[in-house]
Amino acid sequence: MSKKEALNSILAVVLGLIAGAILMFIIGDNPAEGYAYLYKGALINFKRFGDTLATATPLILTGLSVGFAFKTGLFNIGTPGQMLFGGFCATVIGLTYGAVLPRVILLLVMIVAGAIAGALWAFVPGVLKAKFNVNEVVSAIMMNWICYWIVYYAIPAYFKGSTETESKSIVEAASLKTKWLTDLFSGSYINLGIFIAVIAVIVIAFILNKTVLGYELKAVGFNKSAAEYAGMSVNRNIVVSMMIAGALSGLAGVAQYVGNASNMQIGVMPSQGFDGIAVSLLGANNPVGILISALFFGVLYSGKGFMNANTNIPPEIADTIIATIIYFAAISAAVPMIVNAIKHRKAMAQAKVAENNAVSSNTKPEENHDENKEENKELEKDNIESGQNNIEEPKETEDIDNKEEK
Repeated sequence: MSKKEALNSILAVVLGLIAGAILMFIIGDNPAEGYAYLYKGALINFKRFGDTLATATPLILTGLSVGFAFKTGLFNIGTPGQMLFGGFCATVIGLTYGAVLPRVILLLVMIVAGAIAGALWAFVPGVLKAKFNVNEVVSAIMMNWICYWIVYYAIPAYFKGSTETESKSIVEAASLKTKWLTDLFSGSYINLGIFIAVIAVIVIAFILNKTVLGYELKAVGFNKSAAEYAGMSVNRNIVVSMMIAGALSGLAGVAQYVGNASNMQIGVMPSQGFDGIAVSLLGANNPVGILISALFFGVLYSGKGFMNANTNIPPEIADTIIATIIYFAAISAAVPMIVNAIKHRKAMAQAKVAENNAVSSNTKPEENHDENKEENKELEKDNIESGQNNIEEPKETEDIDNKEEK
């Protein structure tokens, strides 16, 4: 993450907080008091801090998913569907084998299954993009709703819990919650998902910056034609990129549905999938930046309820702050692109003018040369005619002299 990108993100956060303070002031509340309770609600003790980390966990993974795809020139808006499918597969395994397999093996199988499920769900948009140039945004949105309705049907049909809208609760052995971690954070719902998220940040940063695969993926995202000319398989890299992004979203589903929760709720598309876009944008698509951005969003989400309970400030103010930050982050990201586009157009215009001037300067000497040639021909003609006249005059004088002698 460059210094300029970091400054743009910080500026977006500051402007968003200022906008939130103005809104608090307009509705008649003290902004300083509101922000104090907002951050106390997220960080005042170990329990609330643990809840903040748990809230940030799926955001880290969905942010990585979106950011990784962005780095390779793709827009993975299919994160909610991939997250839902990954969480669904992990939940099904937990409900089916929770009392059969040893806990370590069970958790590993659930985590791997969630990642594979997310990768497979992203495979379809990836192939459609690579083979048929179908816009990945359109195909991924369609896949989101296909997954939504599959889960909507399967949960009440095969895994119905106490109500029609939720699944059975998974057993303790199938949950990512662990007693030592819960006790460490004073009863928080933090779970092993936070470790999965941190490991994912390290792995993705390593892939992008230290491997040939990462170099090729970024090269394809930067310029497909140049990457193909260099001998890279553009289609293969597009599919691989989408599958890695999908695996990260699937892990987010595992962290959410068998970590933060103990069952699956139907009828709702996971908001963390869409929030991942904002997290990635604020983090400048950089793994470390995404980690910090997700923690900041976790603070806002965890603290807004505490702020509302202790002041008259509605919790929607926190959502407004997030939306404002996203707008400012988008503007800060778009401004350099607009400036570069304007500079490029000016450079192209100047090059065209220079080319026209060069063409005109090359044609003028040829015209002058032709004119000089014609003038020289005329002079030569005049000289020849005058020479002929000079030659004929002596003949006439000789005839006259001969006559006089006779």
